[in-house]
Amino acid sequence: MQHFFSFRISKKHCILIKKHITKALCISLLIFHSCKDGNQNATEVQVEQNSHATLSYAKGFQIDNYGDFKILKVSSAWPGSTKTFKYLLHKKGSPAPDSIQADAVITTPISSIVVTSTTHIPALELLGVEKSLVGFPNLDYISSEKTRALIDAGAIQELGQNEAINTEKAIDLNPDVVVSFGVEGENKTLSSLQRAHIPVIYNGDWTENSPLGQAEWIKFFAALYDKEAVADSIFNTIETQYNNLKEKALKATNQPTVLSGAMFKDVWYLPKGDSWAAQLVADANANYLYKNTSGTGSAALSIESVLNTAQKADFWIAPNAFESYDALANTNDAYTRFDAFKNKRIYSFASAKGATGGMLYYELAPSRPDWVLEDLVAIFHPELSETQQPHFFYPLD
Repeated sequence: MQHFFSFRISKKHCILIKKHITKALCISLLIFHSCKDGNQNATEVQVEQNSHATLSYAKGFQIDNYGDFKILKVSSAWPGSTKTFKYLLHKKGSPAPDSIQADAVITTPISSIVVTSTTHIPALELLGVEKSLVGFPNLDYISSEKTRALIDAGAIQELGQNEAINTEKAIDLNPDVVVSFGVEGENKTLSSLQRAHIPVIYNGDWTENSPLGQAEWIKFFAALYDKEAVADSIFNTIETQYNNLKEKALKATNQPTVLSGAMFKDVWYLPKGDSWAAQLVADANANYLYKNTSGTGSAALSIESVLNTAQKADFWIAPNAFESYDALANTNDAYTRFDAFKNKRIYSFASAKGATGGMLYYELAPSRPDWVLEDLVAIFHPELSETQQPHFFYPLD
């Protein structure tokens, strides 16, 4: 099910990294003692230069840089994951240290990649490496005009449906790496890729709870292309714009009340108070009426309960896939009882679609939380915003 707090097209529907100095030192010593004589001095210098990638918001991954190689650790590949995956990234021309026990070994910079979520597409484009994408499951989900042009040119191959990736086609493409995701555990369908010696790595961007935490996963992809400096610059710009918008919103003299979500069958699903969606509303200086519900997932409520709490909400954000007031009214007459319906203050991202029907929000919003916040500030506090074309959120027809 898709709603405001979910960026995933299918099932995947979102602080500083602790510096383990002692562990890093132990790894360094193992690496030093395992090196060949000819490279011993160079490796000793690299170990001394070990450093962590600067991560300010993302909690689900960590990068340790040893010069000629890096260790990418993913500790949140799916919600509730207790396994930390370790990936060894070593530069071309440099041997991979055989003392490191890794789930995958990758030579960088990579030149070809298969990704499995539309949320991965913007990171590739922002880094300027979209031409390295050779395969994707269900190409119709991709909305970006730049990547769609590559699809139309035959540069990107169709690989099936979501988690059920066509592994035979993927093996024929022989990419340098496949970036996957897990929902409740490891994706067993990818084992055949690993047996074919194609590295498979997990990306858990969607498990992050903060908007900037999701955006910071661009550094995960940057490590594969040796483009860390580029990623730092891009993320710093997004972070600055986000925080500037947050400060601007605080100048508003009112704090409107906000409802989100809609019903699926007879159950109303909406984001809980610890979710990134709730944080976005708070950062836009609005009062999300379910901010005190604990958890990061979705709350399942009855229509009677939602009417009791939010019937008089000033705004209604992201009513699932609804694009018009008529569609809401025709689906359930109870929707017409909300003040936001009566006052025409409902906003949806459902109408912002790519050429083949994929929703731009699910693809791009995780990488550009500053654009999401800009939309919300313009909706909640129009007196603070200049007239602009929305990025994602449009008023219902």
